[in-house]
Amino acid sequence: MARERTLARRRAGVLAAATAALALAGIAPASAGPAGPGGPAGGAGTARTSPPAGAPPGAETSLPAGTPGSAGTPGSAGTSGTFGASGTSESAATSGPAGISEPAGLSALAAGSVRGHDVSSHQKRVDWATAAARGARFVYVKATESTAYRNPYFSGQYSGAREAGLLRGAYHFALPDRSSGTRQAAYFVRYGGGWRADGWTLPPALDIEYNPYSTRHKCYGLGKTRMVRWIRAFSDEVERETGRRPVIYTTTQWWKLCTGNSRAFSSSNPLWIARHGTSRPGTLPGGWRYWTFWQYATKGRLPGDQNLFNGPLSRLRILARSR
Repeated sequence: MARERTLARRRAGVLAAATAALALAGIAPASAGPAGPGGPAGGAGTARTSPPAGAPPGAETSLPAGTPGSAGTPGSAGTSGTFGASGTSESAATSGPAGISEPAGLSALAAGSVRGHDVSSHQKRVDWATAAARGARFVYVKATESTAYRNPYFSGQYSGAREAGLLRGAYHFALPDRSSGTRQAAYFVRYGGGWRADGWTLPPALDIEYNPYSTRHKCYGLGKTRMVRWIRAFSDEVERETGRRPVIYTTTQWWKLCTGNSRAFSSSNPLWIARHGTSRPGTLPGGWRYWTFWQYATKGRLPGDQNLFNGPLSRLRILARSR
């Protein structure tokens, strides 16, 4: 999601129920494996930082100071960002299309996958036609954060992606210390996180990662058991309102630290794994055997973060329309 220059976060995805939507999709486990050479198993968390001081109204800083969305407070988070204190990037990269740098060895994996990206208010008004021309076939758009922030560009970004022929889905940035998982899920669904079986709408996604607003409380002050309960409450409410379990975006390191590497979601929720600067997504967390989406870089040929879907476009369409 959103990118600024301040702290750490990122997400992830695999077949969840998995094997349900993506077993249907027929995705093979070939890409799940040990961490690549030189990189931490499971990889680094990336940052979505707060917007620069003086950002104009309409940016993610447009809410009153002290409320989610104001500078340095909730709303500035997203998946577009630089590595923060909790993660380190790996620099093995080669030159991609138009001189854009991509991880060495990525092209072989990308050949059997679908390219996509994720955006937030930091990308503002995206040129979707150009993104499609550069290979984008899907996108996730940040809709909400906590229960007091909505991406002011969401509607235009979401509809613009569809008009350009991209499959698109919405994601919510979790702040588990602000309110319950049930409340945040309801807020998300109300303001963009819905789903319908039209073949174009991807399952809703939960972005849960390092706390971008406190380096001391990486897990938002919640113990492992409470964190798992929070995620379960969010997932249950999204399913109750939409009929779909949300994709979970995270990093292996954060998941181990903050959930105790819980296996509670590996059979029900697709995984969107975040690991940057490597040719493989590395060791997966929490019992997931496959990744569904992989966020492999924070910049590249497409606006926002760079992602791959683990399979061909036909499988992605199955994921979009399957319950």
